[in-house]
Amino acid sequence: MEKNAVLQQDVSLKRGSWIFREKAQKRLFVLLAVGPCLAGYLLFTLYPNILSIYYSLLDWDGLTDATFVGLSNYKHMLVDPFVWKALYHNFLLMIFVPAATTMLALFLAHLLISKRYRENAFYKVLFFFPNVLATVVVTLLWAFIYDGSYGLLNGVLEVFGIDTGNFYWLGDKRTALWALIPPMVWGGVGLYTIIYMNAMRSIPESLYESAILEGAKPMTRLFKITIPLIMPIVRVGALFLSLGTIKGFELVLILTNGGPSGSTDVIGLYMFNLAFGEEIHSYGYASAIGMLLFVILVGAKLMIDKFMPNRGYEF
Repeated sequence: MEKNAVLQQDVSLKRGSWIFREKAQKRLFVLLAVGPCLAGYLLFTLYPNILSIYYSLLDWDGLTDATFVGLSNYKHMLVDPFVWKALYHNFLLMIFVPAATTMLALFLAHLLISKRYRENAFYKVLFFFPNVLATVVVTLLWAFIYDGSYGLLNGVLEVFGIDTGNFYWLGDKRTALWALIPPMVWGGVGLYTIIYMNAMRSIPESLYESAILEGAKPMTRLFKITIPLIMPIVRVGALFLSLGTIKGFELVLILTNGGPSGSTDVIGLYMFNLAFGEEIHSYGYASAIGMLLFVILVGAKLMIDKFMPNRGYEF
């Protein structure tokens, strides 16, 4: 009896140690898989953002000793006309860029999926090509297109009998801001076309066959079947486009640098110039504007959640 008890105790100890090793292996795997990404996020994203809250309470140029000023930066931001002018430009871009990019990407994706052209593979590469190029390259291409002396846009208009008189599209306050929309749309439509095409391929063909038998036209099938079924993906795409339009300023920096006369200034560019400009170095005020930008991004996300349905349809 004592021998059997000892054997059972040894078996239970072995089982317990095996279970312990299995749990330790799972924990080690999770630590190795998630640990580096989590550490990078904490070190390079969360920590700088938290530090920006502290910087926003300082009067600091990044070199000399900082002075604690409390909420003075936020009070100044409320009466700063450049902030609200830049936010107005961001608001206009946020309305037109995501809407135009989403509609064009949906149309192209539906066209390639429904028509099944022999050149579909070439078209996908062609549409995605701007996403491979660096932002600087895309910007320089569009700067050439908008040039007044030898620009492609003026040349095309002259072919149709429209004499622009060497009009420089980026040098006029009436057209500079609107001229930023085509390169932004062109730079993003290819990626979302590929994403929406992959989403459309997951829709069963039987749904389209039934709609065709009932006499549904292509546009009817697009708006009644395709878009409702991929709406969660469209919603996420619209969210990323809206946030990218609010945060992004690289294209504006290279094309116009906020000119002429501040007509294309956006909030990200204004914040960048405050922190790293040639004449002004105000890290504290730039951090306060960054906090405002954070609030705007959260608000934009909540607005998209409210007005764009998140519920998908099962099939």
